[in-house]
Amino acid sequence: MVRNSESYNKEIKKGLYLVSTPIGNLSDITLRAIDMLKKSDYILCEDTRTSKTLLKKYQINSKLIPNHKFNEKKNLIKIIQLLKKGFIISLISDAGTPGVSDPGAILVNECIKNNINVFPLPGPSSIISAVSISGFSEKFFFYGFFPEKNKLLIDDLTNLSKLKSSIVFFVSPKKINRIIPHLKKNFSGRKVLICREMTKYFEEFIRTEIDTLETFDYVVKGELTIVISENRFEKKDSQRLNESDKKLINKMINRLSVKEIINLINQGKKISKKEIYNYCIKIKNEN
Repeated sequence: MVRNSESYNKEIKKGLYLVSTPIGNLSDITLRAIDMLKKSDYILCEDTRTSKTLLKKYQINSKLIPNHKFNEKKNLIKIIQLLKKGFIISLISDAGTPGVSDPGAILVNECIKNNINVFPLPGPSSIISAVSISGFSEKFFFYGFFPEKNKLLIDDLTNLSKLKSSIVFFVSPKKINRIIPHLKKNFSGRKVLICREMTKYFEEFIRTEIDTLETFDYVVKGELTIVISENRFEKKDSQRLNESDKKLINKMINRLSVKEIINLINQGKKISKKEIYNYCIKIKNEN
């Protein structure tokens, strides 16, 4: 029998709770998450078989409702009605934070439309975990899973290659060898970290250069989280005005325009135009 939230758990605010669950190791769950799931009237989950393993470990007996990409739209009316009646509902994914490359975004938006509160219970995230150990820039762009259509894949990677930040991707083990040639083409010169089975016993971290990355010659198991390093544009250090340049400018300052002096000084050199301009103005003012 389902407990009615009108009389149960009055200390809990009404709304939808997005509860983060372990990305591998079942011990990686917060105390608050366990408490929230125990007090939920319903738990929405991707795969009940996967979720039952976690829930059984922590003696959580709340009623489960399957909620995956194939039925989440169909579930909307039913779930919204339950929330409006005051039932406490939690949403979990098979692993990590729901709503991020997992079912949840559709329901969250529907809750927002219906003025139903949505509360996050932060916790495990393969994205943050991978970035934290990458050694790359903490400024990152999360892309998620690659599209199926090759044209979309090519277009997206072309645009992503222009970003200076680190980039995080999700890749299924079945598609990794198809993706690697595209990564090498678009991110040459960068480093890469490939994380597999994070927090599990057989977790693996592959660190290498994109240019030396090879396809896997064995069957890869477990979803992959890939982090590409920031685009390290090597800015050629601008040369500075030396004493010889300054003497030449002093001789020409009254005979040539500043623009002409800049062009002349910069022949065969890469001195900042602003630096030459500022020096010319300084000489003019002194004269």
